[in-house]
Amino acid sequence: MVGPGAPDGPPRRKAAAAAGGSAAGRAAGAASAHAPKAARSSLTPRRGRGGWAPWLYLAPALVVLGGLLVYPIYQLGLISFLEYTQAQVSGGEPTTFQGLGNYRTLFADSQFWQVLLATLAFAAACVLATLAAGCALAVLLTRVRAVPRLALMLAALGAWATPAITGSTVWVFLFDPDYGPVNRLLGLGDFSWTYGRYSAFSLVLLEVVWCSFPFVMVTVYAGIKAISSEVLEAASLDGASQWRIWRSVTAPMLRPILVVVTIQSIIWDFKVFTQIYVMTNGGGIAGQNLVLNVYAYQKAFASSQYSLGSAIGVVMLLILLAVTLVYLRLLRRQGEEL
Repeated sequence: MVGPGAPDGPPRRKAAAAAGGSAAGRAAGAASAHAPKAARSSLTPRRGRGGWAPWLYLAPALVVLGGLLVYPIYQLGLISFLEYTQAQVSGGEPTTFQGLGNYRTLFADSQFWQVLLATLAFAAACVLATLAAGCALAVLLTRVRAVPRLALMLAALGAWATPAITGSTVWVFLFDPDYGPVNRLLGLGDFSWTYGRYSAFSLVLLEVVWCSFPFVMVTVYAGIKAISSEVLEAASLDGASQWRIWRSVTAPMLRPILVVVTIQSIIWDFKVFTQIYVMTNGGGIAGQNLVLNVYAYQKAFASSQYSLGSAIGVVMLLILLAVTLVYLRLLRRQGEEL
């Protein structure tokens, strides 16, 4: 028989079981609440350690850039604020701080402004001619067969690989008034290309374009080959001419590539030195073919005015930075991704 307390047994066991279940549930809930935090803490990388890792990988390159770029620019700017001539180099006189005195002297020189304007005009003409020739030949490469394409590529790469001083010497020989074949073919007699200011600049421009267009041609050709042929075929079926296809379809799709080659051409052509120095014999008659790089060389090494030469170098650096930043800003305003 069951005692008086027997009927209360099952409910008590149920209550105990419920209490135990609720305790287990609370424990499981607590464990589940802490589990995501533990998982997140184990999966999330520690910022303290990972934050320095990219800089450690970049450290060798930053050291090289600091040694080859930052330090020379610092020295260039420092010398531009000093009185630094042959007397200071030899130790005969102490180096003194001039502040902006070298820049005032430079900006007061009328020849500096003439050379600056000539440099800007010459660089602009070289950039436009290089881009036109490179883009035209890149389009031509997409329309010729394999053998002519290979021959054109090899010829262009040969021009690109030729050292500037070697190419300049060859061009001077080709246009020599006495022995050059160009004057004979054109029937110009003993016409001297390097005697006149504009003819000398034109001759140097041709040589600069000749050794610069392969970079534009190869880069733009690679970009054109990356464009889907269906897009170009659709434009052709719509009746668009080749010029319209380039202007309205190809060029907008190649705009990031054109930005790169344009900035590279601006930097290279603004800093032309070897071609001018070799082909015009140091800047032409009475300095009529001087550009800023040759002008800085004459001031720094021919006249031993190293501070003025450094000031010209700083001005060139600032002009290139300003032109590049303005060009990139205009593109960003148009919504282009670089």
